[in-house]
Amino acid sequence: MASRLLLRTAFRAATSCRFARAPALSRCMAAGGIPTDEEQATGLEKVIMNAMKEGADPYNMMKPKNYAGSKADPHLVPSITNKRIVGCVCEEDNTAVVWFWLHEGEAQRCPSCGSHYKLVPHELPH
Repeated sequence: MASRLLLRTAFRAATSCRFARAPALSRCMAAGGIPTDEEQATGLEKVIMNAMKEGADPYNMMKPKNYAGSKADPHLVPSITNKRIVGCVCEEDNTAVVWFWLHEGEAQRCPSCGSHYKLVPHELPH
């Protein structure tokens, strides 16, 4: 009841005012719209977004590309060191994983199925 009375009083005061009306206040989002993710990203998030725009995948978040696994087109394995352990599921329905060390240099074969893997250098984004 009291709020209704105050609202009526304020409305009457506003309509009977002889002074020039001030422009209505606008909300922040009405003035320029909602900012995009790129406009409000900072720090490491902005670095990642810029890298994704350029086509790079700094944290390997996307699905890896498919390779034939032959000597001419080996599976590429990124690493920040000169060696990495690799697990190969040789057959699609196989439950056992064949683990072996992959060293820098030429492509190496899986000891069980013969699929080729090659170690490629990977730089950290920060």
